[in-house]
Amino acid sequence: MRIIAGSLRGRKLARPKDLKTRPTTDRVREALYALIEARISLRDARLLDLFSGTGALALEGLSRGAHHAILVESDRKAVNASRKNAEQLDLTSKCHFLCADAVIYLKQYRGTLLDLILADPPYELEAMNDLPDLALPCLRSGGLFVVEHDTRTRFTGHPSLNTNRGYGRTHVSIFQA
Repeated sequence: MRIIAGSLRGRKLARPKDLKTRPTTDRVREALYALIEARISLRDARLLDLFSGTGALALEGLSRGAHHAILVESDRKAVNASRKNAEQLDLTSKCHFLCADAVIYLKQYRGTLLDLILADPPYELEAMNDLPDLALPCLRSGGLFVVEHDTRTRFTGHPSLNTNRGYGRTHVSIFQA
């Protein structure tokens, strides 16, 4: 795994072997960020990375100009891995790490409105179909909620769905506030 673009392009990210998370592949991350940057500017953006795993999605956003990232992950080993990756990239001051349930955190979020919310949940997540409606109120007008999911999940017909793209088994759905 590596940072795809931006000021830290090409820098490697660590992924401990005993981690239970499924990291977003470089190919999907590159495509995902192309879709995002076609819709909003990341310059000085505030982002939230739910189910953050190694932090690759948030760190990619920071490399591309985002100002601050909140990384929420329930697995303590993954939180430690994302913190270590941020330290190696000298991005710790731009990150806030939380070891917490991402769905509960999203339900209780009362902070500053965000520009971008990224979610790469387990594909079997019971609350998968609820995520867009939980995330959209946390975004500023025009902000994006981006969720990775598999082919079993369909958001067709959601009024805020902007686009959906497939990359093999992985699909990316983008919702705009």
